[in-house]
Amino acid sequence: MIEITCNDRLGKKVRIKCNPTDTVGDLKKLIAAQTGTAAERIILKKWYTIYKDQITLGDYEIHDGMNLELYYQ
Repeated sequence: MIEITCNDRLGKKVRIKCNPTDTVGDLKKLIAAQTGTAAERIILKKWYTIYKDQITLGDYEIHDGMNLELYYQ
């Protein structure tokens, strides 16, 4: 299990526990369950990289303790 922190820079900071084999889409569903926002409206970024739903966290080399930027459509 790894723990990822997502910050939307509007005061909402979410800590999510998931597996490295989970996809980004699975992570968005976990974030949506905690924030109450629809998973389809969530965009995850790190610098200028937008993470795609079908690729796993391990493929993106997202590790324990990483911070991701949380945006809404």
